[in-house]
Amino acid sequence: MEKDINILAIESSCDETSAAVVKNGREVLSNIIASQIDIHTKFGGVVPEVASRKHIEVVSNVVQEALDEANVTLENIDAVAVTYGPGLVGALLVGVQYAKALAYAIDKPLIPVNHIEGHISANFIEHKDLQPPFVCLVVSGGHTFIVHMKDYGQFEVIGQTRDDAAGEAYDKIARAIGLGYPGGPKIDKLSKEGNPEAIKFPRANFHDDSLDFSFSGVKSAVLNYLNKMEMTKQEVNKADVAASFQKAVVDVLVDNVMKTCKRKGVDKVAIAGGVASNSALRAHMIEEGEKEGIRVLFPSPILCTDNAAMIGSAAYFEFLRGRTAPLNLNAIPNLKLGER
Repeated sequence: MEKDINILAIESSCDETSAAVVKNGREVLSNIIASQIDIHTKFGGVVPEVASRKHIEVVSNVVQEALDEANVTLENIDAVAVTYGPGLVGALLVGVQYAKALAYAIDKPLIPVNHIEGHISANFIEHKDLQPPFVCLVVSGGHTFIVHMKDYGQFEVIGQTRDDAAGEAYDKIARAIGLGYPGGPKIDKLSKEGNPEAIKFPRANFHDDSLDFSFSGVKSAVLNYLNKMEMTKQEVNKADVAASFQKAVVDVLVDNVMKTCKRKGVDKVAIAGGVASNSALRAHMIEEGEKEGIRVLFPSPILCTDNAAMIGSAAYFEFLRGRTAPLNLNAIPNLKLGER
């Protein structure tokens, strides 16, 4: 029997400090997340300098808690993995520097992981039988991608946002209608009380046969609608606005994913990222998948957020290919999917 591989993973790309121990890429022994949402809520969004300082304060305790919960010591760890991009540069550097020091101290390989690849790999944890090839929609506050995963570590970007990420648009609209931060869960909740057909907001479609996204148009349309209602002294039904906005975003996400599956001849779709928890996206994607004979997979909500377990999963497949990093590894805030 082959030896089990235990990877200690660290994630600090934005406002969650997380550490996890993952066995063989699919079994989570621990997954500790120290969230900063309460801290950044009063600012209406993530403040990079504050996030970095908080990472520094808690990273050591989070790593130790992950080891304790997994009931392992550093002697049982085969490699140290860390997110090195994309993300906020100051936040990334905290995790990268800590991981480099730890890997050096215990004389174990250092594995650099792309944050987006981590989100995709969350599905390997949730769905033990999942194997490439499949199509993945990565949709979060900072990223919106359609990816054809041909094999482990082999990605083809089919579509991506040309402006705002979907989650970023959610945050901006939530702020505009007075819901606060984080916007995604609050709009999703309020939408259940509204009529998604009440207001016809635009869906961006490109004429070059592209499967890219654009959410700046729908965002502007919502803001213009709110301004018009204010100028004409009309009452705004916030639930209808939220539901109509959400439908416009979800319709485009689902349509482009289904088109990608047809083009690539793939019958499996995995959804990843913070917006993967959105109830409307889940329901609509499953409904369309059933019509097209496409299996639709989602991670549990805890694996949709930024977390180290997904980083540990991605790192395992890198480890099997001998992809490690030297101790001069640096953070790359604009790291592209598939770059090494």
